[in-house]
Amino acid sequence: QVQLVESGGGLVQAGGSLRLSCAASGSFFSRYGMGWFRQAPGKEREFVAAINWSDGNTYYANSVKGRFTISRENAKNTVYLQMNSLKPEDTAVYYCAARWKGSYSTSVAYDYWGQGTQVTVSS
Repeated sequence: QVQLVESGGGLVQAGGSLRLSCAASGSFFSRYGMGWFRQAPGKEREFVAAINWSDGNTYYANSVKGRFTISRENAKNTVYLQMNSLKPEDTAVYYCAARWKGSYSTSVAYDYWGQGTQVTVSS
């Protein structure tokens, strides 16, 4: 079992930055691939970024590539999402998730989810 708790969301002006954190508890955290997804009102949940546990490779949605950075600290059981150059279209609830296996960009591959943290970007 893995429990995930996100933090770091808030209100920021366009062009600003935020860093989201996802604290995990439970066994074998370091063996899980981690991902960030987001869901805007009236829209489906979409993939944002992911990081492998084995090789540390990272993956990004095209919409955030070059602006967002995912990282993890296994010793602290924490994964981060650094978000720079934020745009109003980045406004959404951001979710942290953990997967044992499967496609990094597919939400159904993820076994555990946090409760989400709101990010609002004003224009």
